[in-house]
Amino acid sequence: MGTFAEKITLLNCKDEARVECGARKEIRQVTVEAIVDSGAFTVVINEDTRRRLGLAVVGKRMTTLANGAREEYGLTEPVEIRWNERDTTCKAAVVPGAKAVLLGAIPLEDMDLRIDMAKQRLERAHGDSWEALLL
Repeated sequence: MGTFAEKITLLNCKDEARVECGARKEIRQVTVEAIVDSGAFTVVINEDTRRRLGLAVVGKRMTTLANGAREEYGLTEPVEIRWNERDTTCKAAVVPGAKAVLLGAIPLEDMDLRIDMAKQRLERAHGDSWEALLL
């Protein structure tokens, strides 16, 4: 199975709230080509992306990387993820030195997206309707 990238935009959620209240004029955001990785649990960013977005690290989680290495990585305050007309909010895992942003399973599910490996792209799981899987 191969990998592919999709363009996503990451935004600082606190900035969005501050702009709505008039306390800030801009929302820090970055648009990137993210590697779609259903093996990742959330969105994975590096330290440079965290700084550019102005996200604080609010916790840590023990994580196993694809190469089998286990290490504790920081989790940020919520970041908004946008893909086309879909969006979600989750914590990002910060992996210092990561060469690419990874778009993981939790945000993919929450945006009701599925991976089409034959076409190397994301697609809406339920067409134009947006459905949530609640268990």
